Amino acid sequence: MTKNPVVLFVCVQNAGRSQMAEALFTRAAAGRAQARSAGSRPAREIHPVVREALVEIGLDPGEASPKGLTADVTAGVDVVVTMGCGDQCPVIPGARVIDWELEDPSGQPIEKVRQVRDEIARRTEELVSSMLDD
Repeated sequence: MTKNPVVLFVCVQNAGRSQMAEALFTRAAAGRAQARSAGSRPAREIHPVVREALVEIGLDPGEASPKGLTADVTAGVDVVVTMGCGDQCPVIPGARVIDWELEDPSGQPIEKVRQVRDEIARRTEELVSSMLDD
């Protein structure tokens, strides 16, 4: 039996894009793959407007909080999706790297955050499909 693939979503603060991607990928994968997220310079908390945008579509991040790029977070990762972390993005031997250019939702109004969320949803569904659907 092969293990489910592990995808790590990384942005600078792990307070917006990568948190949304983790939640959206987890929903789309429906237990067939695992998502994690982290930041190169993690913030103290998820942006409140990002929480709001996720709750609107039935994804409550609950007690989730920004995490750094620790060995526990990067262990066993098959795919790394970077989102704006530039030179601070992780290098994980053996992992495929995909870069998504997405606007940072930090400080944006809810309308803009919804647009970013919806684009991340589209991309995570495509990623799940490319990884898992044969």
